[in-house]
Amino acid sequence: MLANMASSLIKHKRITTTLAKAKALRVYVEPIITKSKNDTTHSRRTVFAYLQDKETVTELFRDVAAKVANRPGGYTRIIKLNNRLGDNAEMALIELVDYNEVYGNDTAAAEKKTTRRSRSKAKKADAPAAAAPKAEAAVEDAVVVEEEAAPVTEAVAEETPATEEEAPAAPANEGEAATEEANEEEPKA
Repeated sequence: MLANMASSLIKHKRITTTLAKAKALRVYVEPIITKSKNDTTHSRRTVFAYLQDKETVTELFRDVAAKVANRPGGYTRIIKLNNRLGDNAEMALIELVDYNEVYGNDTAAAEKKTTRRSRSKAKKADAPAAAAPKAEAAVEDAVVVEEEAAPVTEAVAEETPATEEEAPAAPANEGEAATEEANEEEPKA
């Protein structure tokens, strides 16, 4: 029974069965898939002894082995389904992980992303040095912005009336409004 289920899983890439059979099939088929990574006559004969189907062995060594070549294990996934109506048996879907289109996109993104648990000392030493030029560039940009803003405020100051009794001119932007309010709040000496 396990040989037939393993052949069906390799041919169809997913099958629906009871949960107990799916768990037993996982134990049966994962070592077979591992053997298929090494394409030798001996491994083909060993796998054929388990499966007893030439077409399945050919597909396993040609297609499935190429997809799982970089995977260290865990070639199958078991997804629990609703209980069967007739006898209320727990049902499950067992599938080959690399052939699922829904989850396949996530694994491709995960392969591109590489994470490390610790960083080397050289990267830590370079981090403050790399941050310093960015800070200097930010300071230079701020100075340029202040220089550009200074002539605008002088021009607005020339347009505003000299005394407070006259109607005050509307400020051109919020920054100028804040500076005018600050000037009004300061006591005059």
